[in-house]
Amino acid sequence: MKKQRIILLVILSLYTLAFIENEKEKKQTIPNFEVEIVHKTNQFDSLSHNSKSIFNNKDLNGWIIYGTEKWYVKDGLLVCESGPDKKYGYLGTENFYKNFVLSLDFKQEANGNSGVFFRSTVDGTKVSGWQVEVAPPGLHTGGIYESYGRGWLIQPDEGKDSSLKMGSWNNLKVKVYKDTVTTWLNGEMMITLSDQKIGDANGRIALQIHDGGGIKVKWKNIKIQEL
Repeated sequence: MKKQRIILLVILSLYTLAFIENEKEKKQTIPNFEVEIVHKTNQFDSLSHNSKSIFNNKDLNGWIIYGTEKWYVKDGLLVCESGPDKKYGYLGTENFYKNFVLSLDFKQEANGNSGVFFRSTVDGTKVSGWQVEVAPPGLHTGGIYESYGRGWLIQPDEGKDSSLKMGSWNNLKVKVYKDTVTTWLNGEMMITLSDQKIGDANGRIALQIHDGGGIKVKWKNIKIQEL
């Protein structure tokens, strides 16, 4: 009788250990599953039917040129190119946009150091506001820089812009709502940032060409959905 109890206890102990190990294995799979869910939610959905194009593929109607660098339309594409002065230049919207989702495609054909400003104002070639960086691979495309202010506010994690391809079309999306900015590069979320100073501001959307010369970037499919 005593032997039977011992055998029963051993069987129960083995069963309990097996059950515990099984539960441990289940828990170990949960983080991977949750990471996958977060990764999928980082993918940006298409703009709604309420979006509108702010580039007409024909001319610069609705935009203002700041500086002496080159901005022109060729073959339905918007082109920015360094001029002889090799200084900063901007192409800003006539309208102000506060809360919106902006989507555009860009192709860096030379150097590629550019950017997309939001809630910004331009005086000559001095810009006040925030830039979503557009740069060659490894140089923080999708990060947020405050010109003539605090400098870099946030940069994407190292290597996060691995989908960026020089000489090919890339998609950039920027969501600005109240005090929060989120950016996506080719469907991958780069950063999200909340900042009171940004929340209090209003202004234009502006494309940038960096100083230094030798830069050429093409743009297309510039669409905005106001929120």
